[in-house]
Amino acid sequence: MSAPGVGDDIPLARRTTPRPRRQASLRKRLARLLLTSALLAGGGVLLLLGPLRSLIAPPPPVPGLAARLGPDGRLLGHFPYPDTDQADLVSIAPGLQLRPEAARALEAMRAAADADGIALSVLSAYRGRDLQQQLFFDVKAERNQTSVDRARVSAPPGFSEHSTGYAVDLGDGRRPSTNLMESFEDTEAYRWLDRHAARFHFVRSFPRGNRQGVSYEPWHWRFEGSTEALEMFEPAQRLDR
Repeated sequence: MSAPGVGDDIPLARRTTPRPRRQASLRKRLARLLLTSALLAGGGVLLLLGPLRSLIAPPPPVPGLAARLGPDGRLLGHFPYPDTDQADLVSIAPGLQLRPEAARALEAMRAAADADGIALSVLSAYRGRDLQQQLFFDVKAERNQTSVDRARVSAPPGFSEHSTGYAVDLGDGRRPSTNLMESFEDTEAYRWLDRHAARFHFVRSFPRGNRQGVSYEPWHWRFEGSTEALEMFEPAQRLDR
């Protein structure tokens, strides 16, 4: 005879229950579970109605532009950026300012380029909202451009990387005729940047075919060498991935 099992220590009356009662109990538990799930789901739908209405409603139009903000906050392809406080900027040349960490990295990069016989010139750095307002709307009017056309080459105020104090426009000091032109990519300065800029935490903002829909700008570079800068440009990086 086999040895008694562990279950044999439990009285028979406690180990066995008539099958019909067990089935009825199971049905009741399932019914209660389904009812609870339905109630919770219904409450969840009610709670979500408010947020869903805000997602379905179109964003408001932007004053002065025949455009609306996209679902990701972009305007005509450009992400929004804060205007840096003047107290957080340092001068890198007359009329040119950057965040201190970007200024130090730029100085080191220009020194390294100079050692290799390359003259990197800084054409533009921090631009405040007022200046960006002029560059976008005034030039747009002068050139009889639509807002869509203008946004391909210049960001609307409040949407420019230059307002962060981390972006610069660079040129070749020996070929100024290529300043702010696609032909800058044919210069020694651009080829040097293409090989070495990442060492100094500078990256191209608008390469060819960028998903923001901004025109190719080989001269426009942004600094990503600090946590704050990385967080600020994360939406643009995520879009390009």
